This record gives sequence, structure tokens and C-alpha cells, in this order.
Amino acid sequence: MLISLIGMSGSGKSYWSEKLAWQGFKRFCLDALITEKVSVKLSREDLSPMSLGEWMGFPFQDGYQEREELYLSYEKQLMAEILDWIDGKACAGLEANVVLDTTGSVIYTGENLLKRLRSLTTVIYFPVPAVIREAMLRQYLSNPRPVLWRRIFNIEPGESVEEALFRSYNALLDWREVAYRELADIEIDYFTRNNPDFRICDFLEIAAKPEKKFRCVST
Repeated sequence: MLISLIGMSGSGKSYWSEKLAWQGFKRFCLDALITEKVSVKLSREDLSPMSLGEWMGFPFQDGYQEREELYLSYEKQLMAEILDWIDGKACAGLEANVVLDTTGSVIYTGENLLKRLRSLTTVIYFPVPAVIREAMLRQYLSNPRPVLWRRIFNIEPGESVEEALFRSYNALLDWREVAYRELADIEIDYFTRNNPDFRICDFLEIAAKPEKKFRCVST
């Protein structure tokens, strides 16, 4: 089974991809792989380490757009390499259980990569309900994750930075929700996947429902 998990940062993709890894799936975590790429930059002036989210920073900070573009360039490169690996297995007739833990910004990687992602894997979307959004934003503010805003953030006259972040964050999620749903084969809602009674076997049963036939797409 070849699975890709998509959704906003903090929606639970890594949690479920790790559970799948415990079931024997080969796991590709894009955030971890990107972190390796930029590792030489992940230190403060006193040489203490910083997280990828701290390095990326907030959209109103100097240098954010340059870091955003660098992150996305690495993401595209790594996505292509992983999809080549999956495609190679398919072309060789080798079966594999793989889970691709994508970033929230996977939808910005371009039409060709997204077409390959959907051709080679079952794409599962983790939506986030409106009632959870504020908590996610608070978590982002206190413990930043690498979020690509793609110029959606702006500060309107009379707004504080926090007010602008809250308004822009909701606009970002609204736009992404449409894009994620267009890409996804299926989705597992927030309350289902966070129910203590929802087990990995239940997850796999849902993931198998599209009955996709994966094929070699190399040219």
C-alpha cells in the first residue's frame, strides 16, 4: 500500500505516519528531510541549535520570503526523489508499503509533482475543523512550525500583528482546504482520527477503500 498524508502542519500527519512505520511501512517525512538539507543554518548567533520553524520565522520578519523559497525548493527536490524511488519500485514490479508524510505546503510543489503523487499513492487528507483553528494558531505562535504563507499574510490599517496573523491564518486555511480536497482521494475527519477507539487497522481499512491500481509512470 502506498499512502500520502496531506494537511496543515499540526493536523496529525506525523503521528499517523509514525504509527504506520511501526506496522512496517517505509516512512518518508518531508519535514525531517528538509531539516537535514538546511541543518547548517539551524543555529543561533551563540551557536545553540534552533528548530526548523524558528529558522523559517514569521511572515512579517525580515528574510522570511527568501527562507520560504529555499524551503520550497528543497521540498520540490525531495518530493521528486521520493516519487522517483516509489516509481522505480512500481516499474520493477516490487510491492512495498510506503507512507509519505508531506508538509503542509505540498500543494505548492507544482502540477507535475502533484499529478505524480496522486498517480503513485493514495492521498489521504486530514482536515481541521474551524473550532480547532484558534488552538492551532496559538500553538504556532508559541512553538513555530515552518509554514509557507505565500503572501497571504498582510497587516491591515489598525490591526495588531496578532490580529493580522489570526485573520490571515484563517484565510490561508480556507484556501488550502480547497486545494487539499482537490488533491485527496479520501479524507479522515478530525474527530474520527482523534477518537481513542480509532485504531491503525481502522485507518488502513479506510486507506484501502479507493482500490487504486498503482502503475509505473516513468517515461
